[in-house]
Amino acid sequence: MEDLSAKKQEIDEKLQMETQKLAFLKDNLNKSNQLTENMVSILESFSSRLHKLEDTIVPVHRDTKNLQKLQDNIEKTLSSLDHVISFYNVAKDVEQTIREGPTGRLDSYLESMARVQNAVDFFSANNPGSPELHTVTQLFESGKDQLEREFRNLLTRHSRPVPAVTILDMLGTEDESEDIPMEHLPERTAAELTEISRWLISQNSTDFMNVYAQIRSVILVKSLEELRDHLKGKSGPAMGVSPASGGSRKLAMKDTPTKKTAYLKGRTIIRKAGSSIMKHSSLTLDTARRQGSNVVAELKDDVSDTETETCIFRISALLKLMQSESKLMEGIIPERYHNSIFEHLIQASMDMVVLDVENIASSAKRCIGKHDYSAVMSIFPVLKHLRAINPEYEEALKGTKQGQKLPTLMSTLDTTGAKALEEFIDSIKNDPDKQSNMPKDGTVHELTSNAMIFLQNLLEYLHTAGGMLAAQDPGGQMNVAEFNERKLSIYIAKVLGALQLNLENKAKGYDDPALTAIFLLNNYHYILKTMRSSGLLRVVVLQTSDIEEHYEDIIREQKRLYSKSWSRVLHYILEISGKTVSQQRAAPQMGKLKDKERQTIKDKFKGFNQEFEDIYRTQKIYAIPDQELRQSLRNDNKEFIVPPYTAFREKYEPMQFTKNPEKYIKYSAEEVAATIDRFFDLSA
Repeated sequence: MEDLSAKKQEIDEKLQMETQKLAFLKDNLNKSNQLTENMVSILESFSSRLHKLEDTIVPVHRDTKNLQKLQDNIEKTLSSLDHVISFYNVAKDVEQTIREGPTGRLDSYLESMARVQNAVDFFSANNPGSPELHTVTQLFESGKDQLEREFRNLLTRHSRPVPAVTILDMLGTEDESEDIPMEHLPERTAAELTEISRWLISQNSTDFMNVYAQIRSVILVKSLEELRDHLKGKSGPAMGVSPASGGSRKLAMKDTPTKKTAYLKGRTIIRKAGSSIMKHSSLTLDTARRQGSNVVAELKDDVSDTETETCIFRISALLKLMQSESKLMEGIIPERYHNSIFEHLIQASMDMVVLDVENIASSAKRCIGKHDYSAVMSIFPVLKHLRAINPEYEEALKGTKQGQKLPTLMSTLDTTGAKALEEFIDSIKNDPDKQSNMPKDGTVHELTSNAMIFLQNLLEYLHTAGGMLAAQDPGGQMNVAEFNERKLSIYIAKVLGALQLNLENKAKGYDDPALTAIFLLNNYHYILKTMRSSGLLRVVVLQTSDIEEHYEDIIREQKRLYSKSWSRVLHYILEISGKTVSQQRAAPQMGKLKDKERQTIKDKFKGFNQEFEDIYRTQKIYAIPDQELRQSLRNDNKEFIVPPYTAFREKYEPMQFTKNPEKYIKYSAEEVAATIDRFFDLSA
């Protein structure tokens, strides 16, 4: 029971607590309802007020937005008006700048021109018939003219011919990496020209490019003219190098074409054609008498040499100048116009160089007509140089019509040279056999010396001369260099054949067989020696392998024919059988000679003395200019005469065939030998 009472009491207590909680919740719920009602009342009041505020603000906002739009429109209108008004003020703002020109202020001038162009565009689009459009258009055209004038003035004021010394230094540079730069225009000037060019191109104006071509063409021509004047004012070996180079760099020119084309000689082999001819011709007495005319000829050769050298230098100089002009154009002339402007620019200079070469060819043709073949040699170095430099010219002239000029010139020189070579053979064949033209002393004939000098000069231009001949008679599959050598070998053989035939005919003009032999001996020996020393022999044997043996044989034959001149001398000391008198009979006893025998001995000594003295007087004036040949012939004579004379004298001197032995025995063996050593020496 107690447990039940306790449990009931516990339940009552919980119920009481729950009742209290329920009362508390009800009280709070009432309070919450009161608060809710209050909040609803407040919100309803706020909503009512908000509606009232919205009804007040929305019209204000709408009015403000409209006002803002109006303000923006006004600002845009004002800005547009300012922009339009600015176009009306452009002419007034920039007129002074445009009138004064761009000199010294190119950037600001171009900015002003941009403003004028914008004004022109504006009025053209918005008010085509307005006077303002006319004004700004005139101002724009005036400004454009000013820019074109400034382009011309800048180019004219700063363009200077390249100094001749600079060109020579450039040509004398052997190493590609040492190329000497040419500054045609100051850097700032070139930059300004480029800016003006770009602006004019943007306006579709191209007249300035023709101006550029004209001005640079004149400068290019002046550079070549000053080089010509400089070269003509110089003389001697220094022509090949400029003072700035210290004389250490010389221009070389090889006969085989190479890529590097700064290859010229200061004073080339062509001078040999004049001066060497006079030197060798002085071997003859007759030629010595005509020395005055040879001096005049040599002076003419010097003039021709200078013209040839100048031509060669200008060919190389023009190439370098063209290459430099092409680089200069790159920033100033648009690439699409390069070829046409470059062709216009170089035409006058190309014509000048072409005329140089044509003048040399014409001069050579005149010389051919006058049979002056030494002067024709001037075309060989020119042609040689043209062939070597032509590949670089082709590269430089690519895209122009000027590239065909050099091949045409080379063809002309080929034809002229080949004609000269063929006519040279004819001139040798037809050289007159006048006795007045023959050397009185039998020395080397002028024809021979001239012909061999000519051939030596040809050897200096082996492939050039061979190419001339090959151009007239092209070969098959043979190597070009080999074919050229063979053609020249054939040609030299023809010249030597014609020369030998002419010499044989000329020799017939001598009355003295000994002088005939001496004359031919001198000439053939000179030919053979020249071939050996000059390298001609190496070329000739390509076609005529036995040429050396041929000349050795005819030299021996002429020596044999010459030895016959001693027959009258030997007649007195040799019998027909070749035995001496002492060998024909037993030696007579002293004092037992018969009168007839004594007289025979006297006649032999007397005859020997007379004939020996006669041949000495005759052959003393014979000329053998080659020392080796002269001494060889003297030694042959001594071997031919001294031994039989010695035997003859030793046999008969002891015999008492006369009371005055000194009258008949005039010469000892030593004196005979000494006298023979004075043969061929007019001064002895």
